[in-house]
Amino acid sequence: MPSNISILPADVTVFERGWLSSNNILIRGRESCALVDSGYSTHSAQTLALVKSALDDRPLDWLLNTHLHSDHCGGNAALQQAYPGLQTWIPPGHSAFVKDWNPDALTYTPTGQTCPQFRFDAVLRPGAEMCLGDTLWQVHAAPGHDPHSVILFEPVSRVLISADALWERGFGVVFPELEGVEAFDEVGSTLDLIEGLAPAVVIPGHGAVFTSVTTSLAAARARLRSFTENPSWHVLHAVKVLLKFKLLELQSQPRADLIAWAQATTYFAQIHQKHFQQTDMPVWVNGLIDDLVRVGAAVRDGEVIRNAT
Repeated sequence: MPSNISILPADVTVFERGWLSSNNILIRGRESCALVDSGYSTHSAQTLALVKSALDDRPLDWLLNTHLHSDHCGGNAALQQAYPGLQTWIPPGHSAFVKDWNPDALTYTPTGQTCPQFRFDAVLRPGAEMCLGDTLWQVHAAPGHDPHSVILFEPVSRVLISADALWERGFGVVFPELEGVEAFDEVGSTLDLIEGLAPAVVIPGHGAVFTSVTTSLAAARARLRSFTENPSWHVLHAVKVLLKFKLLELQSQPRADLIAWAQATTYFAQIHQKHFQQTDMPVWVNGLIDDLVRVGAAVRDGEVIRNAT
């Protein structure tokens, strides 16, 4: 849903999308227009409709991805097809895998998610500035949730596009930790970076635009402490997030099919083997489904599991 609330500069419009698709941020200028993040692939038609309606026949000139998780770049291909002159910029870390298109290295296959192949034209170098619309935005490295993520900051209005590095009540799953790479310290450093930038307004990757930055940073640090002190809690939280994400995509699925999908998905198999192998995998996944139902994130309808919004 388009949002151009008064706390944002007039040239910035946020399409708040939910959790399957990331928020999209449209920045319009006199000479060019840019979009930051493009949502999930199954929402591509909606992303395109939102952008076209907001631009009112103007072209889209720039597409930037804060990072290459499927919910932030799944609409890239559709936008590139709709706007042939579109210049696409991505963080440098996985650019080689996009160039040669490696969905395994890009994590789409291991997580059981989809992302149509797209191209890129240039990379977003941390420390650089980019003119988006009519304003210079800073590019900052923001590792943690994703080791190659960037955030964008406009120092005059002090607007921060924080991606999944900071939400109003937390931050995204720390995916490197699931792969055995220590990254909780990087999350903390990124939160320190954001505090140092002192944004007045934050546009998160998911959820509403917010101004309560001090409160949000405190909540994020408390969440980080709980993960650091109990890493197994983070792992369990992460697999439930991945399972919920798939349910968001499918909306409903027979329980047996959802269990079979998890068994065939690399991330689930690896996490089960590393952390939960004492429980048979179908039993373990079945318990995760029951947990989603118990907290109201899913609904049981006989042998069918439905998404709860």
